[in-house]
Amino acid sequence: MPKNNIAMRLILCLSLWLCAGCSAGFLGLAPAGDRQEYAQARKLYEQGAYQAAITELQDYIYKTKNVKRREVRAYRLLGLSYEKIGQLSKALEIYLEALEFHPDNVPLLLEAARLYQQTNLTNRSIALYERALQEEPNQPEALAGQAFNYATLGFYSKARQFYDRFFELNPTATPQYRARYANTFLEQRNYTQAFIHITMALAQENQNPDFWLLSAQARRGLHQPQQALEDLQTAILLAPQRIDLLGKKALWLYEMGNDEASMLTTKEMLQINPQSQLALWVQSSIAQKQHHPQEAQRLLRQIKQINPDSFIGRLATKTLEL
Repeated sequence: MPKNNIAMRLILCLSLWLCAGCSAGFLGLAPAGDRQEYAQARKLYEQGAYQAAITELQDYIYKTKNVKRREVRAYRLLGLSYEKIGQLSKALEIYLEALEFHPDNVPLLLEAARLYQQTNLTNRSIALYERALQEEPNQPEALAGQAFNYATLGFYSKARQFYDRFFELNPTATPQYRARYANTFLEQRNYTQAFIHITMALAQENQNPDFWLLSAQARRGLHQPQQALEDLQTAILLAPQRIDLLGKKALWLYEMGNDEASMLTTKEMLQINPQSQLALWVQSSIAQKQHHPQEAQRLLRQIKQINPDSFIGRLATKTLEL
């Protein structure tokens, strides 16, 4: 074989070897063992050893400058691990860092948008859900998340636009979405539509006290006070320690003129929370109505002493000044 052919083959082999090295480094291909490291972290996560999973994933992502290691699945698992131990700000930091490398990755956008939503950074959540919908216009989690965000800001008609698209794609979605949809109507005093949709939610899940509360509020708006009270009582039976439900019952009974039942309800509230200002306020109102001004004044002073800066505390203070 001619020497120049041998030399050419040696050069070719050397070039292939150098390219392989470049592939592992410059091109960012994951070195051997990456899958095992990630699998170990995943196993730790599934076992509930979240701190150990975090340590494994930090090594996996950051121990070299190999960009391939900064893959979506590793970042997501790291973020979820931080969420599990209650470090939401750190989890969000991880998701945002991951988006620097994967700006159009929908799962990462959804995770970050969800966390922004949970931490009441609604406008930032909207921006990320919008990016996710630009990538996948029919992404159900993004549609539902965006609907929730706009409802939180009070844009109920806008929220329903997203819910409408969501239900077109998910007609058998879990009832919590139907209940949220119903609430957008309730907030705009469209009690008929609110009642229709909360009834649909209850047809799927009738053991949720919040669904029954929403139904009660819709019935009350439809001028069905007795049926509203029955729905509210169902909610209380499902959640007997919910003082907010008992508070509504006490107020509604008082407004209906049933002072005796209202007083009994306030006593239940005070057994749960002896410093319930709402319970004391209703009792004061009943005392005033029944011409017991001294008892009414005593209860108002008690309310003020508990917390003069709360809404009911301020009402009590103003009433005492009259």
